[in-house]
Amino acid sequence: MTDLDISEVARRTGVPPSTLRYYEEKGLIASTGRRGLRRQYDPAVLERLALIALGRTAGFSLDEIATMFAPDGQPRIDRQMLAGKADELDRTIRDLSVLRDSLRHAAACPAPSHMECPTFRRLLLDAASGVIAVPRNRKRAPQRS
Repeated sequence: MTDLDISEVARRTGVPPSTLRYYEEKGLIASTGRRGLRRQYDPAVLERLALIALGRTAGFSLDEIATMFAPDGQPRIDRQMLAGKADELDRTIRDLSVLRDSLRHAAACPAPSHMECPTFRRLLLDAASGVIAVPRNRKRAPQRS
């Protein structure tokens, strides 16, 4: 199979060319050269980009994802790192479930005021003390066009 130019990789993956260039700057992918001004990529880059997308979806940083590839570019995924991320996701799911259940209770609570509802007050205390630790916006690669 022949090399793919940057626009074809972008079309097939949904990853904007600017992000592909950023990933290349970070060493996550490598072009095979240029045809005119357009970067060219080996078709194997599609699988590599799929692995990067999966890692980003799971909440791994680009630096963490970079460690998932051997120097020859082949995947080298640390199973302990995956288990740790799964544990982190379990904690996040638990925290979000508590938050969801508390908000549903507060929405239907018959107390005259939310401040009179013991469940809502406990939710306030948990939020203020950090007991409910939900993830904020994860950093993503720039999606420049």
